[in-house]
Amino acid sequence: MNKREFLKSAAAVSSFALLPNATWALGPNKKLRTAHIGVGNMGAADLEAISSHKSVDVVALCDVDSINLAKAHKLHPGARVFFDYRTMLEEMGEQIDAVIVSTPDHTHAPASIMAMEMDKPVYCQKPLTHYVEESRKMNQLAKEKNLVTQMGIQVHSFYDYRLATHLIQSGIIGKVHTVHAWSPKSWGYNGPEPEGEDPVPPQLDWNLWLGTSKKRPYKEGYYHPGNWRKLLDYGCGTLGDMGVHIFDTPYNALNLDVPLTIKNECREPNGFGYPENNTVTYEFPGTEYTTKNLKWIWYDGPGMPPAHEDLILPGAKPTAGKKQKSDSVEDKISLDAGVAGEGQLPDQGAMFIGKKGRLLLPHFMQLPKKIVRGKYVDISDEIAEVSQKFGLGEPVRNYESEGPKHYHQFVDACLGKGETSAPFSYASRLTETILLGVIAGRFPNQTLHWDAEAAKFSEEEANQYLGDEYRDF
Repeated sequence: MNKREFLKSAAAVSSFALLPNATWALGPNKKLRTAHIGVGNMGAADLEAISSHKSVDVVALCDVDSINLAKAHKLHPGARVFFDYRTMLEEMGEQIDAVIVSTPDHTHAPASIMAMEMDKPVYCQKPLTHYVEESRKMNQLAKEKNLVTQMGIQVHSFYDYRLATHLIQSGIIGKVHTVHAWSPKSWGYNGPEPEGEDPVPPQLDWNLWLGTSKKRPYKEGYYHPGNWRKLLDYGCGTLGDMGVHIFDTPYNALNLDVPLTIKNECREPNGFGYPENNTVTYEFPGTEYTTKNLKWIWYDGPGMPPAHEDLILPGAKPTAGKKQKSDSVEDKISLDAGVAGEGQLPDQGAMFIGKKGRLLLPHFMQLPKKIVRGKYVDISDEIAEVSQKFGLGEPVRNYESEGPKHYHQFVDACLGKGETSAPFSYASRLTETILLGVIAGRFPNQTLHWDAEAAKFSEEEANQYLGDEYRDF
């Protein structure tokens, strides 16, 4: 089955109105039965967070790696285990209330769409999809089926990000005309595609790992378990990894839609791996919180961001350059908030530039800071005011306690208690914006023009990267 046939089948859904998902029938004293697709690495963290909710019963675990499965099953011995998510959903459909998808990016949409076709609420890791066409389809399907959905951007529910959103929307720096956002991480690869083939590890089902992507021989160290983010066929580079997190608050606070133009300044494409450094400039149509148009610049890779007058902090001293972190997988997935020294930019973050000043938002678990005419301005009164108005409470600097909140929000929504804050209606737009920047990396230094209504570029040669054919596996 090719991609278009797969997505077309997903559209054949009932048109009558439903209560959000099928779990309203569970009642207040019942448990939400969850099935987890991908239980290694981030999937293990997702499993831990979801299952920490007192109203969750983990009934099914799926992973293409038996070592991951064994570890997860030890924690949830009552759950059934599977290698193939299709088999799991087919065999246990009536025994599953919600599905959590925590696979490499290229399997997000195929697994999620199958679950959604079966009327299952879905929590899907970021970025929502690997291709723009998939993102739009998942949004459409969630809307048609009236399903509870949530994208896995857990810091979306953290105090500092909610606070920054309300501060910006209260007009603390006036209308915003520019956003800078950055991460020094580098999910890129500029080497050749590997030749030959290595024995597939006995614990891994390589065909299922590839899933709907094209068939390719296994090579040790290139794909599973940690380096797939670097590669065109499986990940979305640093934009798809850290960009989603760091874009989220400015994108949400400014109530943005998808961009009008995109330009990526990066190396020439090699057809296999993403660029190591990207400087992506977006132009967005204005909103009530911005000037007529908004300029957004994203920087990633070692040493980023470069020196820029918008990014000079009070107390900054001339330096020989930004300190570069290591390029290890451990560093790239680290949750270290990276508190910066006096006058130094945080390793990751965003800067809003408005008509009445600047607002620095470190990533993550740090208060935003207002800067006017080169000096920090005390905004403690404004913070207290919006915190009280919107019931934000006090900041908690503990990831272990804060991290599960986003997941529990999904569980509660499935049980009819409240709504999710990053449903696919929002997540699909944010992901589309990210993916347009990823596609622009295939056309270095060229401005691409995006027609949101037609869902295509004016530059015809770029439209081939909006989707791909699905392999029958």
